[in-house]
Amino acid sequence: MAIITISRGTFSGGEKLAECLNQRIGYRTISREVILHAASEYGVSEERLIKAIEQKPSIKERLALDVDRFHYLSFIQAALCEEAKNDNIIYHGHAGHLLLKGVSHVIKVKVIADMEQRIVFAMDRNKLSREDAIGYIKKVDEQREKWARFLYDVDWNDPYLYDIVINLKKMTIPTACEIISIMVKADEFKTTDSSRMAMGNLVLASRVKAVLASSDATKNFSLEVIADNGIVTVSGKVDTMEDVENISELVKNIKDVKGVSCKCHPHYLKDAVL
Repeated sequence: MAIITISRGTFSGGEKLAECLNQRIGYRTISREVILHAASEYGVSEERLIKAIEQKPSIKERLALDVDRFHYLSFIQAALCEEAKNDNIIYHGHAGHLLLKGVSHVIKVKVIADMEQRIVFAMDRNKLSREDAIGYIKKVDEQREKWARFLYDVDWNDPYLYDIVINLKKMTIPTACEIISIMVKADEFKTTDSSRMAMGNLVLASRVKAVLASSDATKNFSLEVIADNGIVTVSGKVDTMEDVENISELVKNIKDVKGVSCKCHPHYLKDAVL
């Protein structure tokens, strides 16, 4: 089976499409709110997580590559991966197509709508005036585009990031739902041994990265994590050899980790393999 991620602009109809797919194919629907709640288990408030993924980065953050924002994103990715690891879900929220990158049975959907449609949706849903609705939509769209640039160096609206772009000006929600329900059954998006392994590696890597980001001993370092069939490789710059040892100890005790290779750089040593 498959995983469906739905990316959309503010009030573009993505939530309605998710609801339609849930009724038609029976996949469990996961929203941004569910992921934020799960990610908050790493000790960060939902308010701070929302700020990390919604508010455009400041000039200071763009220059310094603010570590906290990247850590918060790792918590969100870990929570989403845990939800997605058994397939058969529909995720409508921030950047699911980017957070689940590299898994071939993820169907990446982009929903767009005519500005007039979005204004009507916003006025109805949030009880806004027309002027306030337009301002709100433009503000959130700008924040999401800058957020994607900052964290992933991609254009949020690039069609090549998606498997299908649904234009609700030309297509109804039921028609879009029918098309995606056909894609779910297509060979191109079936779960294979290879894609299942890719998903497992992503789940473990994101879990390890979140643990490292939440630990007082390691949260101040910018670390990269790769998992391959239970073997975890951690790389990045640290301060001392004790930091390398702390990383190894933390990682080897994480669920499903079979071995650790710590390729971190203390200031005065070459790579250490533990």
